[in-house]
Amino acid sequence: MQEAVQILNKYWGHKEFRPLQWPIIASVLEGENVLALLPTGGGKSICFQVPALMRSGICIVVSPLIALMEDQVSNLQAKGIKAMAITGGISYTDLDKKLDNCIYGNYKFLYLSPERLQMELVQERIRLMNVNLIAVDEAHCISQWGHDFRPAYRNISIFNELKPEVPLIALTATATPPVIEDIKEQLKLPNLKLHKKSFYRPNIAYNVIYAEDKFYEVSKLLKSIEETAIIYVRSRNATTEIANYLQSQDYKAEAFHGGMKMADKKRKLEDWLQNKFRIMVATTAFGMGIDKPDVRHVIHLNLPENLESYFQEAGRAGRDGKYAEASIITNKSDIPVLENQFLAKLPSILEIKEVYKKILAYFRIAYGEGEQEAFNFNFNLFCKQYNFNIHKTYAALQILERCSILKLSEEFHKRTLVKFEVFPGTLNTYLNNQPEVSEFTKSILRTYGGIFENLTAINLSSLAEKANISDAEALRILQKLEKDEIIEFEYAQHDASVTFLVPREDERTLIPHTKFIEQYLQNKKEKIEQVLTYIDKNETCRSKQLLTYFGEKEIDDCGICSVCTKKQSGKLTRDLMNIIYFEIIKLLKTAERSSRELVAQLPFAEEHILEVLRLLVEKNRIKRTPTNTYKAQ
Repeated sequence: MQEAVQILNKYWGHKEFRPLQWPIIASVLEGENVLALLPTGGGKSICFQVPALMRSGICIVVSPLIALMEDQVSNLQAKGIKAMAITGGISYTDLDKKLDNCIYGNYKFLYLSPERLQMELVQERIRLMNVNLIAVDEAHCISQWGHDFRPAYRNISIFNELKPEVPLIALTATATPPVIEDIKEQLKLPNLKLHKKSFYRPNIAYNVIYAEDKFYEVSKLLKSIEETAIIYVRSRNATTEIANYLQSQDYKAEAFHGGMKMADKKRKLEDWLQNKFRIMVATTAFGMGIDKPDVRHVIHLNLPENLESYFQEAGRAGRDGKYAEASIITNKSDIPVLENQFLAKLPSILEIKEVYKKILAYFRIAYGEGEQEAFNFNFNLFCKQYNFNIHKTYAALQILERCSILKLSEEFHKRTLVKFEVFPGTLNTYLNNQPEVSEFTKSILRTYGGIFENLTAINLSSLAEKANISDAEALRILQKLEKDEIIEFEYAQHDASVTFLVPREDERTLIPHTKFIEQYLQNKKEKIEQVLTYIDKNETCRSKQLLTYFGEKEIDDCGICSVCTKKQSGKLTRDLMNIIYFEIIKLLKTAERSSRELVAQLPFAEEHILEVLRLLVEKNRIKRTPTNTYKAQ
């Protein structure tokens, strides 16, 4: 332990381990295989980095996200520790050279994606490496019931053959009891030792806030312009819109999303980490593996897809152990949006079968053939040819991948991107002088919002169809706009490649997987229901609800969440409800008012006023107008 603490102090500046870190490290040093469950911010990476530094040889880390790998490698390199990540987009020669460096170059850490691990060259070189530890980060991805299941994670058990004598540590911050059991089964390791710390974060107040005006509610929650926060939204355009609104309210806020250039992402992340601005408005992928201890508030403006991802994102608050808040701002309109975004896009088994049948026909795969054949795949053209719904088709292909029937390329998300580089006035002048490109350009502007601010993914085939021109003509116009410096343009000729993993046997191919597919689809629906139950359940401590979901029992109320504080501040009794009702009606009879105005003018708790407003709308005593004001009926 003394040596471990010395390494901890030398590289991380800490004089003692956090709870459970040392028992996990001790197990690894004793050569045990370990499954470690620690809450977000619990210091999981220390649990494999410290023991790896105590032994000669290299630690292989399997991680699901390139950004996560690059962040950890950068942090290790900044400490003077030799580490590398092998990500996509490198040549065979460069890969060969990097793997040689891992064998002969005294490297301490090699980060790999699970897909990269499947390469024969990588496996051959791992056999030659002096490996001291294997670490599987985000281990819930190995479970078919995990919220981020990755089919390639299923093959991690290849380490049992490549390096049977090397201990393995799997780590996660979000795993329900069924997921834990599935991880154990898939790793195929004897005597896997479970180390589990309670997911309870006593310093985080989990809140659910009902508000019609979410922007106004955000500005209320941010108590100071010096408060560090992450605001999560679902769309790229929303990140810009909300960041602009906060800037207009004198907050230091910036937008962050996947459509930004890598250089802009790195600059914004670095500026945020150094507190050059305080509030990051981002899509939900932001924050994975980033350790900023002083985040005081994590705010979700859209309902999460599942409680696992919400708990992980909320856990980015208060890593310094000081009081922090994690708030979901919601209203009634969010429920159909959530169901439409996720449930409506789930394909049925019949639709999955039809997609598989058509993709075989699309590539003319003969019966009994196709195994290990790879094809360039224009996904949009495929959907257009068979009149398939894009979202359901993509979900169907993902399910076929989970069943190991086919494999989508790592570049599947590569799409044609466009951003207008000139001001609208300049663009209008240009189009007046270039009538041959005017109609198609205006079609792009009508179809995609935010295209002046962000690189935006466009559906080239769909736009061409709307403009009644060929795909080739649409491409020619975009190339001309790029040449004339009107747009920034990235063209994806093939947005994917598909590899068939089994021979074509039509219905017989899918029959063994039918039960799994049924369970998978049902599991997706249940996760949405669990989110809605969490939002609606206003009598049980929010922290207790989340911990119960992750299998913890005998939990006390946290005392600081929105449910607990409401109980402490007094209940909305029938008598109080009637008083508030009459006062609201009295004000609305004189003029229409917004919820914000009513809260400002009435001497009652805001949550009580909003609750009475909700009931009055439901009972048709008052009406909400299109401008979000209320009027008496």
